[in-house]
Amino acid sequence: MKTALITGGSRGLGKSAAIYLAKAGWDVVITFQSREDLAQETVAEVRALGRKAVALRLDTGVPAGFAQFTDGFRQVLECDFGRSHFDALVNNAGNSSNVPFAETSEADFDALMNVHLKGVFFLTQSLLPLLADGGSILNVSSALARASVPGKSAYAMMKGGVEVLTRYLAKELGPRRIRANTLAPGAIATDFSGGAVRDNPQVSAFVAANTALGRVGQPEDIGGAVAALLAPESGWVNGQVIEASGGMFL
Repeated sequence: MKTALITGGSRGLGKSAAIYLAKAGWDVVITFQSREDLAQETVAEVRALGRKAVALRLDTGVPAGFAQFTDGFRQVLECDFGRSHFDALVNNAGNSSNVPFAETSEADFDALMNVHLKGVFFLTQSLLPLLADGGSILNVSSALARASVPGKSAYAMMKGGVEVLTRYLAKELGPRRIRANTLAPGAIATDFSGGAVRDNPQVSAFVAANTALGRVGQPEDIGGAVAALLAPESGWVNGQVIEASGGMFL
């Protein structure tokens, strides 16, 4: 019996990850910031697959709340799952920005940094005592850390920082047999970034034309990748960036 914690699991990539992990036999705890209704829908879908699921509120951009969250998560593990540790942390929660470099304000920069870089660093640090030896950390980055698209400089910079952090986590946590990897999705049809890839025909056509497999990504493409990377069969994959983009901007 294994348990995963997925930040930002109420919709999009996080929800897909929860569903695919449940299908693979995992119990899941997801976090949400504001849409508890959507989080409970994810919980219901996981439970319908015969797995345990709980949703907890968390703002991943406010490290001051991580200690309290960790205490609450510890209680959930003990009371709802009968466990003192969990097996995988998926740092998925995120926000978006589409502002040219010359127009990016300090507030824009900080909003991205707090969630995508500082939040990932300190939330992982806070949860580390609860992560089982032999467990996994999977940080979600973006193909934009490799391919440059105007308007994404600050966002992509944070994702690049997460990729560096992942290598250090793999190195420093190796003695506990904890592996750390990065999953870098391409453009996925969700409500992220205002739903541009999903809802804007011009954006969808552009993405498909620049992807080797000829289409935009779907949440299921990423949920399946998460489950694969956390599976025992991927146990020798460590410290790596795995891009799941269908071959975008090759």
